[in-house]
Amino acid sequence: MSMREKWLAMALAWRAGALWAAAPAGSAAVGMVDEPCPPPYVMPDGLRAVLEDLFIEPHAPGTADFRRLATTAGFAEMEKTNRERAATDWPGLCRYRAANTAMTPGSAKVVFIGDSITENWLMADPGLFSGPVVNRGIGAQTSAQMLLRFRADVVALRPAVVHILAGTNDVAGNNGPVSPRDFQNNMESMVEIAKANGIRVVIGSIPPAAAFSWQPAMRPAPRIAALNAWLRDYATRKGLVYVDYHAALSGPGGELRSALGNDGVHPNRDGYAVMRRLAERAIADQRRAGPVRAD
Repeated sequence: MSMREKWLAMALAWRAGALWAAAPAGSAAVGMVDEPCPPPYVMPDGLRAVLEDLFIEPHAPGTADFRRLATTAGFAEMEKTNRERAATDWPGLCRYRAANTAMTPGSAKVVFIGDSITENWLMADPGLFSGPVVNRGIGAQTSAQMLLRFRADVVALRPAVVHILAGTNDVAGNNGPVSPRDFQNNMESMVEIAKANGIRVVIGSIPPAAAFSWQPAMRPAPRIAALNAWLRDYATRKGLVYVDYHAALSGPGGELRSALGNDGVHPNRDGYAVMRRLAERAIADQRRAGPVRAD
């Protein structure tokens, strides 16, 4: 395997990883139990710093970045726990269970739910997620997985607003082939659940990407553009706020501009700074809105 291929494999491992924990070998719960989740995984500070340098600090990554990550203490263990958790908790219900339980319902005014682009946002801009704004992103997830955990990670917290950012991994087929209608169904279901519970909705566009390192033959830009057109129209019809991150982050070919993302898919710190301005404006608009429309 070339160093370039190793770099791509590393990027995929991080996307698939999130920060999940795995039960120790031989002690995993079986069947329906009262406490299905192991203790939360705690990432070593040194590993977190390396990942932040790699994905968040603006630069053009290279083979030296991969070597540093691959040799950092805790990286192999993180990959192992990620694989085990993906096999035992497909929707990621355990990822935030302890944090959700510790919160007082209603103390979260805004919940961000999404995939690694949402999860990494916490690493890039922790100040955004202080106080009443909470992050419920899980790397590599599709809209189907978010839908399955929507009640636990959003509704149970009783926020005023939910920010939904999904679609990158649906386009990539992370969990196998899906149709555009499948993605649309999942988005509509999350919106309907939110509205039924009096939660206002902000929908983010799918961020730009001209290629996926883990799906090298795929050229996703046209598909992303088409889904974003649907998301914009759906938000207008349903009285939601649509945030066009794609327009703010993309280059002329539908790619994530290199100055705003290190790997062509995930925004870096500068990319998230652009996104924060748009997100805060959209959330303020929704919080000033009238009663939630249930239609």
